[in-house]
Amino acid sequence: MAKDTIANILTSIRNAEMNTKRVVRIGFTNLSENFVNILLREGFIENVRKHHENNKSFLVLTLRDRRTQKDPYRKVLNLKRISRPGLRIYSNYQRIPRILGGMGIVILSTSRGLMTDREARLEKIGGECLCYIW
Repeated sequence: MAKDTIANILTSIRNAEMNTKRVVRIGFTNLSENFVNILLREGFIENVRKHHENNKSFLVLTLRDRRTQKDPYRKVLNLKRISRPGLRIYSNYQRIPRILGGMGIVILSTSRGLMTDREARLEKIGGECLCYIW
């Protein structure tokens, strides 16, 4: 059975959003730490902390409350996995898709590490399109 770290993170966040939970606990790897730091930097999550328990490390994410006083209905965070272990999707910097005209982000795995679509276009570097978030 193959492990897909990115899919596990996206599924955990999606399930917590649907059940209106604010805290998500995911396993710690270097890839998951870099991925979560991008989500934190882009404002999709509120806080991240590292937690040790029984010689295992976890990342504890605090999700942002998407309800506002004007709009009482919950706005859903949309997460879509693009490249997967069975089908890798690569893109050069000119063909990186724009999500909702730039309102969403694409997370790419490049030769310089994980980065968003905006950063990849600025550095003129392509890579594997991991997921779309809007």
